[in-house]
Amino acid sequence: MYTVDRRLLIKISEMYYLENKNQNEIAEQFGLNRITVGKYLKKALAEGLVKISIANDSYGVLEKALEKKYGLKEVYIVSFASELGYAGLQYIQRIYSQDDVLGISWGRTLGAVAQAATLERCNPVQADILPLGGSLENVNDEHHVNTIIYKMATAFKARSHYLYAPFFTSSAAAKAVFMQDSNCRRIAALWERLTIAVIGIGSPASSSNWIWSGYFGNEYMELLQQAGGVGDICSRYYDLVGRRIDEALENRTIAIDINLLKQVRHSIGIAASPAKVEAIFGAIQGQYINVLITDEQTAQLLLQFKPQQSEG
Repeated sequence: MYTVDRRLLIKISEMYYLENKNQNEIAEQFGLNRITVGKYLKKALAEGLVKISIANDSYGVLEKALEKKYGLKEVYIVSFASELGYAGLQYIQRIYSQDDVLGISWGRTLGAVAQAATLERCNPVQADILPLGGSLENVNDEHHVNTIIYKMATAFKARSHYLYAPFFTSSAAAKAVFMQDSNCRRIAALWERLTIAVIGIGSPASSSNWIWSGYFGNEYMELLQQAGGVGDICSRYYDLVGRRIDEALENRTIAIDINLLKQVRHSIGIAASPAKVEAIFGAIQGQYINVLITDEQTAQLLLQFKPQQSEG
């Protein structure tokens, strides 16, 4: 390998793994196409320039403490948030088996899981994979739910299912019309059969959550927060003890009813940020997740977290 090639591989790898740049951004900076960037990332792994280490036995005590405190099936801790994508993929690879029905939400973190799958050799699984909600406008292609489904299904050679509907409709009546479509009915039927769910967790305190930061208008988001909203899963909003809020918005949302997540064998929440501690806590209290993948800093804050007041 020429020195210049090695230098470029290292720079591209640093941007992707450490700076959390996506492949399109890297391609534009270096005058490459996205496919070439993907090949360079694979080459960096093959040449040993990138060494990914997610499992860390030193977190065993912390993981067990969180599992005991919150009654979770499993907690998986990584050192940094940039490792969440590979951690999520590693967990899915361990549990995903024939005839499972795997549902995935959208966003940056889930996009990172799907991207990790394109760089790994995943064992084929004859099972179903589908989105947990419709499509949002103005979302980066790599974070779009159908892109995520395509990448994951391709990596696992699984049966892909796509939802051709918006995430939010103009009214409850408009949603009712969409839900009469055969595509929506088929996906909704699969939601009832979910065995694995992989979901991101949103928070009004997280600057990266563009829905909370103004998709419906700041005034509307302020009303949600006044109602005690601390987080959302698939844009289903809840308070600190996991109680659902804002029925009006839910009636316009084409997404899984998160009460269904309570019966899923593995409902995996992937989230990390001090700003998301209350949102993660509420998701656990509502029993919307039974597995948590997070980073060390967030895990420590969750272990120490005590609600300011108990709500009955």
